[in-house]
Amino acid sequence: MKNIIYISSILCLFILSSCTQDFEEINTNPNSPNSVQPELLLRQVIYDFGEQMSYEGFVAGDLLSQHRTAIDFNLFDRHALKSPQLGGNPWPIFYTNLRDNEILLNKSRTLETFKVYEGPALILKAYMAAGLTDLFGDVPYSEAFNGVNGTVTPKYDLQEDIYMKDDGILDNLNKGIAAISAYNDVIPLEGDILFNGNLDGWVKFANSLKIKHLLRISNKVDVSSELQTIYNSDNYLKTNAENAIFNFTNSNPNSFRLAQLRVGDFNNFVLSETMEDILFDLNDTRIATFFRPLANSTSAEFNGLINGIDASQTSIELSNYSLSGTIFRENTSTLDANFLTAWETYFNLAEAAERGLITADAQMLYETGVALAFEYWNTALPANYLSGSAAYNAPGTSPIQQIVTQKWIANIINGYEGWVDYRRTDFPEFKPVAASLNDGLIPVRLPYPAEEEALNAENYEEAASATNGNSINSPVWWDEE
Repeated sequence: MKNIIYISSILCLFILSSCTQDFEEINTNPNSPNSVQPELLLRQVIYDFGEQMSYEGFVAGDLLSQHRTAIDFNLFDRHALKSPQLGGNPWPIFYTNLRDNEILLNKSRTLETFKVYEGPALILKAYMAAGLTDLFGDVPYSEAFNGVNGTVTPKYDLQEDIYMKDDGILDNLNKGIAAISAYNDVIPLEGDILFNGNLDGWVKFANSLKIKHLLRISNKVDVSSELQTIYNSDNYLKTNAENAIFNFTNSNPNSFRLAQLRVGDFNNFVLSETMEDILFDLNDTRIATFFRPLANSTSAEFNGLINGIDASQTSIELSNYSLSGTIFRENTSTLDANFLTAWETYFNLAEAAERGLITADAQMLYETGVALAFEYWNTALPANYLSGSAAYNAPGTSPIQQIVTQKWIANIINGYEGWVDYRRTDFPEFKPVAASLNDGLIPVRLPYPAEEEALNAENYEEAASATNGNSINSPVWWDEE
């Protein structure tokens, strides 16, 4: 994992008007974000998005992906997704940071001294736009990020267009790489808490994002040639030292948010029965990293709870279930805000190879991904792990199931990634929700938030109509049969 980078000065700049040390020449008027220097804006976008989506990943993403179960305040866990409680509405996180990133991108194209920021800003735009549309489907995009210079009622763009058109996800990744390749000045990239100003790291990040999202749309588009070219280039995230992450700390203001909240909120989330069964079937030692043994256990016993209980009708004794591990509260300095990693990239390449989208050794790629994932979570890889139930060709399973399941395990708290991959592949196998408020169906998209209906009514109505009344059971473009 990378060295800890403190950003309290940035938070003070944006939140506490009294904290202005070392920023005398910067206009800190919160109503004039265009005055913020690009290095501060880059740092703020990366940190704010990473911190907020890590929290969202814990309190909402992990429920949808059945890593965890909520004991109370659990309408979201029962799939009433239009009723977010402790989390479950990432819409403003995406739009706030896409807006601020657009300011950064515009600065980089206006002033030559800020040119170094263009490539990273394009890559971040692609990264966040992909996360947004993969969760919601069609969303405001082409008219959405220009603030006072644009419309306050932006149209909804089709997901296919957001992926495929000019200024879309794939185009911006290519343009971001090109901008970095063309940059020949000596002004450094500052404020970069992902790669510490290393532009080569941004190129590897972009190529790994292309692998991820080309695979995601491979059911709709022939992506083989592009994937093979990236694989042959050998220029993608390949070690944990290269991961697109930043570290949390053990103290405010940079610790993981669940470490700062009251203990009752933290203890509301316990091991899911789905996660328990999968880890136990694999004899996976990471269970002791992700969760705690039962409080009254003398033999490191773990126990999970089925997702989506009816809290009003079910009596739960907290001591009978495994709480989240110390890395999520007492020892968050070992926890990262995870944008993208080498192990996820290897799993994506393994799946591409197994599906015949690239020519490569799928088993080697899979086993490398597993080893990197254990290393990332600071857990020793058992000597017999890859020859047992986790073997690439283990009886009773399939290579695709093994690949996606291993990626799902390691992606705990990483936004909503496990749920997105489940929608795309049907792996791993989720359990029925105990007291479903969605007719027993696993949702396939997040609903547009209520404020859209109020503030962007005409465009919202058109988008809602295209999703069967803003239904959480209406698949996004790349998920359609």
